[in-house]
Amino acid sequence: MAHDPLWDPSRWLPTTRDELDARHWDYVDIILVSGDAYVDHPAFGTAVIGRLIEREGLRVAIVPQPNWRDDLRDFRKLGEPRLFFGVTSGCMDSMVNRYTAAKKLRGEDAYTPGGEHGFRPDYATTVYARILKRLYPGVPVLIGGIEASLRRVTHYDYWSDMIRPGILEDSGADLLVYGMGELPLLEILRLIKRGVPFSSLRTVPQTAVLLPPGAPVPKNQNWEDFTLHPHEECLANRARYAENFRHIEVESNRVRARRLLQPAGGRVLVVNPPFPTMTEEEIDASWDLPYTRLPHPRYRRRGPIPAYEMIKHSVTMHRGCFGGCSFCTISAHQGKFVASRSQESILREVEAIKRMPDFRGTITDLGGPSANMYRMRGRDPRICDECLRPSCAWPEVCRNLDTDHAPLLEVYRAVRETDGVKHAFVTSGIRYDLFLHPHATPGAAASHGRYVGELVEHHVSGRLKVAPEHTSDAVLRVMRKPSFGYFRRFKQAFDFAKARCGKPQLQLVPYFISSHPGSRPEDMADLAIRTKELGFKLEQVQDFTPTPMTVATEIYATGLDPYDQSSVAVARTPRAKQEQRSFFFWYKPEVRRTLRATLKRLGLDGAAERLLGDKGALPTAAPVPARASRAGRTQPRGRVPRLPSGQGQRSAARQGPPP
Repeated sequence: MAHDPLWDPSRWLPTTRDELDARHWDYVDIILVSGDAYVDHPAFGTAVIGRLIEREGLRVAIVPQPNWRDDLRDFRKLGEPRLFFGVTSGCMDSMVNRYTAAKKLRGEDAYTPGGEHGFRPDYATTVYARILKRLYPGVPVLIGGIEASLRRVTHYDYWSDMIRPGILEDSGADLLVYGMGELPLLEILRLIKRGVPFSSLRTVPQTAVLLPPGAPVPKNQNWEDFTLHPHEECLANRARYAENFRHIEVESNRVRARRLLQPAGGRVLVVNPPFPTMTEEEIDASWDLPYTRLPHPRYRRRGPIPAYEMIKHSVTMHRGCFGGCSFCTISAHQGKFVASRSQESILREVEAIKRMPDFRGTITDLGGPSANMYRMRGRDPRICDECLRPSCAWPEVCRNLDTDHAPLLEVYRAVRETDGVKHAFVTSGIRYDLFLHPHATPGAAASHGRYVGELVEHHVSGRLKVAPEHTSDAVLRVMRKPSFGYFRRFKQAFDFAKARCGKPQLQLVPYFISSHPGSRPEDMADLAIRTKELGFKLEQVQDFTPTPMTVATEIYATGLDPYDQSSVAVARTPRAKQEQRSFFFWYKPEVRRTLRATLKRLGLDGAAERLLGDKGALPTAAPVPARASRAGRTQPRGRVPRLPSGQGQRSAARQGPPP
């Protein structure tokens, strides 16, 4: 292996003692411990953070997927780092990664060679951190990534059905970085290089620390403080817990956020405000690190890594999402404001993909958390500075939002005209309300008119994904999604464009969620009828999965809307969830009898005739997959279409750098 230049282990960051010795290293500054296999690619957060540390002139090594059930030799093999351990569960919350919405084991672990299970523990960040604190009590432990980020304060955990304290309490770690980790990590490294003790790193933006009993809250004249209800009050009163979330979400989406304080067990959790949205130069620098873009050679005999296979020839053009969907954690982790790469950086990555030995001319995705938010921002930043809205697109697209698609179309053109690129597809989901809304300027409106035509003519591989999520306006309000009428308008535009381009084979793939808070059986009946009448048959549907740090999860946990404390209907029992899910499969003989009984019980005889009767039945509608429920998406970089995920962690590799 060492004689093959392509697979020379020295090209990767070291993972074993032999690899340290090959570099003549007698110590390591920072050791990263990850629940994912090590893939040296910008879609995998551990690689991003490792390469960033390397760029800063420090020695870094990685312990991927250590065995936590034996004598802990994997945690000992590289010795004690000089500065600190960095710990992450990986690109997904470990519980979302492992379990379905029904709390059953998933078919594969997409971030493990061969898709095998058993290579990471439940609540991996906590397990790893506890082990390290036990083995190396004098070495600081820094936690980060999607699992730590979304569990940074008191949160509801679906898998244990408990309100749990912030993860710093459970894990015993010394410091937490939330969100995309480059900027806080660089500040931490800068301070450490200046001689600041790790224990004094209490005022770094975008970090959280649990103060010892009696310790004063660090002073910072630039930040205003806001105190959340204590953890113990959240346990005793879920209305207080729901109220906390409203403040957390508001501060997460503000340009000038307040510092959050939460008392817990005689201690105080301090969550510092985030860094400003990354500039183009900062985000370009993260993608321009010297990745091999390949899995580590240690995995060559263990089979492919599913997540890598899906994203290895894709390009993520931006981070962040201002959609604010109530089931999604992308804005909580990546931020509400979009950070876009330069066209030059995107084209450099295309050239790097072209050099990969298995590239055959197809860029599989030009996307992002929402594929068509590239370069979108407020026209007047002063309005954004004062805005408290969780979404720039709901209840309607903000009049201050510049939805010009021209820069995106220019990138599409540049990529598809690159020598050696035969196809450049868009397989991330798009937001059709961003080019169908009525508030566009004349220039933006012109780009909207071009977008669907160019997308369909050049960039749809066969299926185009969009996410109407539901048909009921009442449920869509809870979801913070636009009216289903927008989807109807987009379907008309899509059908017209594919007819004009002579591509009748192209399919529109709509995704829907069952059992979302606010959804009742009557709403699901409406969804089934409307999608049937549009010619769709839906399959592969999974229930809504509550994941920490989403509005929908707080509603599921409390039955209350965090913003007005109103009651919201929630399907919690397996029977109630199955009843809602069955409406997607009206065309299957084995569920028709049950659906008839359900509709009769609901007094919807007319709906039964439209959905199940002979009149209007669709004999040959092609099945269209509905979405398996979406985690902190999230997510860092790169696109992983339909990976096992929960709402809000829809693209695990997108979730971003770990610590």
